[in-house]
Amino acid sequence: MKKGDATGVKTRRSPAGTPPASRPPLPIIAVTSGEPAGIGPDICLALALRRFPARLVVLSDFALLAERAQALQAEVSLASFDPNLRPARGTLEVLHLPLARSCRAGVLDPANGRYVLGLIERAADGCSSGEFAAMVTAPVHKSVINDAGIPFTGHTEFLAERTHAPQVVMMLVGGGLRVALASTHLALKDVPRAITAETLERTLRVLCAAFARFYGIAQPRVLVAGLNPHGGEGGHLGREEIEVIVPVLDRLRREGFRLAGPLPADTLFTPANLEGADCVLAMYHDQGLPVLKYASFGRGVNVTLGLPIIRTSVDHGTALELAGTGKADSGSLFAAVDAALEMVHARAVQAS
Repeated sequence: MKKGDATGVKTRRSPAGTPPASRPPLPIIAVTSGEPAGIGPDICLALALRRFPARLVVLSDFALLAERAQALQAEVSLASFDPNLRPARGTLEVLHLPLARSCRAGVLDPANGRYVLGLIERAADGCSSGEFAAMVTAPVHKSVINDAGIPFTGHTEFLAERTHAPQVVMMLVGGGLRVALASTHLALKDVPRAITAETLERTLRVLCAAFARFYGIAQPRVLVAGLNPHGGEGGHLGREEIEVIVPVLDRLRREGFRLAGPLPADTLFTPANLEGADCVLAMYHDQGLPVLKYASFGRGVNVTLGLPIIRTSVDHGTALELAGTGKADSGSLFAAVDAALEMVHARAVQAS
């Protein structure tokens, strides 16, 4: 982030700019700033340093962003969001939501757990109403939200409940890979019970429909991982492949789905297997994501498929130790905005 005179940080609670009617309309993307003690505010400030073919509106406590910008000596102008006025170039639009308690970089406070969820709720509701074209989320700290007495397992599950989505799929994109998950944030001991014929079939249907809608691939080729080592070794290392996964894949193949597997996870990510594939479906979080994050960490994007709204996210955590230091990398947030805009454009094309 560019350095400058800390006293020169410009903030305006009153919007300034030109009416959008005088210029071609741009999609409005809501960006939640996430855990206030983490790097979310830092990387959101960096959005002002790059031009996007959209209006980016950061949901945050206004004073928090102004204070963090001053600490980082960031040359950025902040203005309150007004949908009827488009701000001047280089100005970051802010939709103010107040913190419960003032925040210090790197220091978690459960008192702000409700504030963090409020950012997500406001962005999701704005997407549902058509106020925003999509939402992009900076990282949250799950444990401090739970410490506040609010059960929370992650953005994916929270947004599914908020938007009444019957089935959602987490997919990460980066390093030339797309990896979706058949189960998300579960203890490893709970994964086998979560992989049922019904949930696996719904996951694959949501995944393939999303590829048609947002990537222009009507019949994606999906590599499906087995659950057990070596794909279960013919039942000697587990029967989930025989009793659950294979019957589902066979049934969907008869409908025209292009599905390979179940494949042993230890060899699935080899070049020979990945050639010509559009996506990998892993059975659980740490089966597929370590490979993708190794290939793309800092530039990966988390996409939630199956929601009635568009949501993308960074692929990293809150990095409390980097908050307020100027060392945070905004690359994943930039990539998440680009991915959201790609999906917005594809949805518009489908609707036209």
